[in-house]
Amino acid sequence: MIRTARFSFLHFFLLLISFCAFSTPVMAGIRVGLALDKGGRDDKSFNAAAFKGATDAEKKLGIQLKTVESSDDVSLEPSLRTFAQKGFPLVIAVGFVQRDAVEKIATEFPNTHFVLIDATTQNTNVRSVVFKEHEGSFLVGAISAMASKSHKVGFIGGMDIPMIRRFQMGYEAGAKHMDPSIKVLTNYVGSSSDAWRNPSKAKELALSQYHKGVDVIFVPAGASGLGVFDAAEQLQKLAVGCDSNQNWVKPGRILTSMLKKVDVTVYQAIEMETKNIFKGGTYDLGIAEGALDYSLDEFNRALITPAMEKKVNLIKSDILKKKIQVPDYYLTMKKMPSSK
Repeated sequence: MIRTARFSFLHFFLLLISFCAFSTPVMAGIRVGLALDKGGRDDKSFNAAAFKGATDAEKKLGIQLKTVESSDDVSLEPSLRTFAQKGFPLVIAVGFVQRDAVEKIATEFPNTHFVLIDATTQNTNVRSVVFKEHEGSFLVGAISAMASKSHKVGFIGGMDIPMIRRFQMGYEAGAKHMDPSIKVLTNYVGSSSDAWRNPSKAKELALSQYHKGVDVIFVPAGASGLGVFDAAEQLQKLAVGCDSNQNWVKPGRILTSMLKKVDVTVYQAIEMETKNIFKGGTYDLGIAEGALDYSLDEFNRALITPAMEKKVNLIKSDILKKKIQVPDYYLTMKKMPSSK
């Protein structure tokens, strides 16, 4: 009996050693700094997705989250610097506008880990995450063309910059893949970072497009997109959301949303930090990595028929199989952008 008990205890002890040796330790309670751009956590789009990923990690991984929202671009660098100076092991910067600040501060604080969303830098302590926006835009472009009765669709971007041109090129290609004769009207909200939170201007542009015969508008413009949704509701037209699933914002008026899974990206980066397996470098994510898609739920199910769903899923499959080559605006540029 005693011998059996000793054997059982020894067996358990060896198993415990084995588990400790091969399992990845989780560091609960680490501090994570999240710096959002001017769009803020309430943009129901890009920043909201990042904030969701971080708060999910706070609940599930037990981290201590500190979030800052900058009212202007000038305050971005001081916010990041404060996190680093206070010893936060992980700092997450959301938005291409923070690229230069991250590069500078990551150089000054080489032992701090950074995550940069939507731009790249060469610092080895920075995990730069960018997305193949043109792929997801192609999908919603195809859906827009299938839903359009006027054979006119619209695109309203935030700023006229390479990244948003990439959205536009993919969207137009997707629409013309389904309807070669379709017309695509394009506008941009503004030329400064305020373009991401100017819903009144976006609404004005949307109303103009709708009055010109457009019946579906795709709007990668951050919080400004909410103005387009208002216009769609007012005139009983359709809009396409971006970054987050925005179908719920105006049920029955949001045809679909182009999902850019920033929330998953942020959560995974935090999880890596808690497991002490953080890796720097550049990660370019697309449909193949599950980072881009279109949304379908109870809020837009009535707008997308089973036949439309079948066609867009076939398109997605053909993109994965490289039967469809989605045009990429970056490849038309002489120099690839390091900051989008």
